[in-house]
Amino acid sequence: MRRRWTAVAISVVALLVAGLLVWRPTPPSTAPSPPPWVMGYYVGYQRDLYPLDAVDWESMTHVVVGAAMPRDDGSLDTSFFLDETQGPIWARQVVGRAHQHGRRAVLMLGGARSRPAFSSAASAARRDRLVEQILTVVDGYGFDGVDVDWEPLEAADRADLLALARHLRRERPALELSLPISPISVNDPAPSVLSLMPDAAHVFDRINVMSYGMSAGWDGWDSWHSSPLFGQGPRTPMSIDSSVRALLGAGVPAGRLGLGVGAFGGCMRGVTGPKQSAAAMRTLGDDNTMTYSTIMTRYHDPGRARWDDAAKVPYLTSGRPFGPAGCTFVTYEDPRSIAEKGRYARALGLGGAIVWTIGGGHLPSAPPGRRDPLLEATRRGFLP
Repeated sequence: MRRRWTAVAISVVALLVAGLLVWRPTPPSTAPSPPPWVMGYYVGYQRDLYPLDAVDWESMTHVVVGAAMPRDDGSLDTSFFLDETQGPIWARQVVGRAHQHGRRAVLMLGGARSRPAFSSAASAARRDRLVEQILTVVDGYGFDGVDVDWEPLEAADRADLLALARHLRRERPALELSLPISPISVNDPAPSVLSLMPDAAHVFDRINVMSYGMSAGWDGWDSWHSSPLFGQGPRTPMSIDSSVRALLGAGVPAGRLGLGVGAFGGCMRGVTGPKQSAAAMRTLGDDNTMTYSTIMTRYHDPGRARWDDAAKVPYLTSGRPFGPAGCTFVTYEDPRSIAEKGRYARALGLGGAIVWTIGGGHLPSAPPGRRDPLLEATRRGFLP
């Protein structure tokens, strides 16, 4: 669920606000918005971290089962990050358990670095085969929807992405379709992925911003938070608010737009907090290595804990390296920051949230009822 961005000089958001960029190809969708949602990603490589019997089904409306990966020829790899035998067995078990609890099950299609395969498989020459393969998995496993994780998504992918989604919609009108997209940098050149949004909002039921992993120290950036609500600037060019404002301005209806909650954070050395710059700054860990569970059990200490009231997120700081990776700055999500995001979403009439991943936020050694604090906070913040 990750991509990289390059800081450049032109600000999409500033242009939108100034009225210099106007997206006109398609009027806003007038279709009813879906009910509020919390979609939790559950991936095969974390099945042992989060056993099926431990899953907090009550805090989700949908579970997104990851992942089936497109191949260049239009076929699918259905190993679900395990293997071709255990992966399908596990995925069917997840779908069955979700339905037992009255929850919808969604097929995660693709993921990080899947764009080359999608570009080939969704082309006009291979699209029919890809759709056939997707629907075979949907029908064979009992999925209720497909989450098209075309990453990184670029403006040049517009025609093939929309054709794929429309083909799926024609074949299965009731199939729920969702599209996760990367957060919008205020330094991205126009028109970027925003040009896809008016049409995407007509064919996808939900468009979810993967608003996490914004802390990596790319060239020209200062240190930053993984999932800040506010505080973007030229050297910290991403936040949830700047992304949401850009997407709403580009024609995505508020009720079809969701936020991302990251059950992971980032570890840096060479800086001790956000908005710092140093030649020695290094990112030492993020997704997978710095799960919420890992942070809380191996890094967190009340003496290191701080709250950034401008960005509305917590962080850990120390003048000396701490934890297994030797961090001096750790950015992460917690129930308080999720509550802030929920209030923000309600104020703007946004539709829901995604959580990447539900396994990363599970605390197996905590007392019963306190083992999934991020999921529980997301339910309280985003569901009625």
